[in-house]
Amino acid sequence: MGKVKISQVKSTIKRPKDQKATIKALGLGRISKTVEVELTPQIAGMINKVSHLVSVTEV
Repeated sequence: MGKVKISQVKSTIKRPKDQKATIKALGLGRISKTVEVELTPQIAGMINKVSHLVSVTEV
């Protein structure tokens, strides 16, 4: 699979605990933080769950 850059663009304040946990598991936690990860089915599912909070770019 390829790599993707994931950036947090919205806050997790007033979000359900599972969305907060997903953001933390992706290695994010504050607005503008960016991580580069391998795109696996598990990561794709996590991105889908918090797609309204993150921005995704293919590398």
